[in-house]
Amino acid sequence: MIAQRCWAEIDLAALERNLALIRDSLPSGIRYISVVKADAYGHGIHATAARLMQSKVDVFAVANVREATEIREMGSGWPILILGPLLEEEDEAIVDFDLIPTLSSKNELDRFIKLSHKYQKQISVHLKIDSGMGRHGIWWQYASELIEKTVSSKEIKICGALTHFAQPSDLEFTVKQRENFLTVLNHLKIQNETNFLVHADNSSSLRSFDSENIFNAVRIGLLQFGISPPQGSILANLAVEPVLSFHSRLAMIKNLPIGTTLSYGREYKLNRDSKIGIISAGYGDAIPLPCGNRAHGLIDGNSYPLVGRVTMDQTLIDLTDAPPHIKIG
Repeated sequence: MIAQRCWAEIDLAALERNLALIRDSLPSGIRYISVVKADAYGHGIHATAARLMQSKVDVFAVANVREATEIREMGSGWPILILGPLLEEEDEAIVDFDLIPTLSSKNELDRFIKLSHKYQKQISVHLKIDSGMGRHGIWWQYASELIEKTVSSKEIKICGALTHFAQPSDLEFTVKQRENFLTVLNHLKIQNETNFLVHADNSSSLRSFDSENIFNAVRIGLLQFGISPPQGSILANLAVEPVLSFHSRLAMIKNLPIGTTLSYGREYKLNRDSKIGIISAGYGDAIPLPCGNRAHGLIDGNSYPLVGRVTMDQTLIDLTDAPPHIKIG
């Protein structure tokens, strides 16, 4: 028999509770854009997106076409926004799967117009503005020409606009980015339409709910999975629950004398006679290297420190203060 040494568990009920908590904290009328890129941050796109659909998120946002098609194959009725740039050979997926790309260049505009002509279908886009990130998006000072060409095109409909903040903890720079974004929005002159989405904030950058600081949509990613943003965010103290938990088994428990050094690098030295457990998982499975001498593991709901450097397939846990009934297995 081959035993299961480690596994992850996904609590979909916790995901649903988190979403409800976040929704209740947002002002009325603010759209919830659920960011589920990178396989829903490792939580599994199929199970999590299905539950998010049941919870009635407003929009799904992903990084690329492959992720978008996975969600679309699960159901229709939800706008799916692709945050990253498309490769040219992926363009037809916009029509095939009813997806919303971001627009950030004249090249993309020409491609999407060509796509519209081929399928006799208007293409909806969100205009992506680089307000200071230096990444994907049209640089804010160069956006007016692209806006004019897009607005004058019958083939393309701008149904949203977005930007992304580079360092939310730097309030001065974030305010500057927000001002740059607002400058572009003033060129659009349609941002107040009911179905036109304007979004810049995620859970880390959202500082207040004042009308001048929040647009009509917010992108929520890690927070819905129970990972809180830094202090300073207005959402930092929400009582969200971790959706993912990592589990493993004790392969051995051994007694070691005071003065023994543990694991590679001998970074941890026992200051008393100790009982050390060997967990059947390491960084090759999912336990991050920095967890050694910093993190804790739970056994029967009680917390015990991880000691010594995490190795590829084993991690040490100090069970000296654990009750005697804890066994291997």
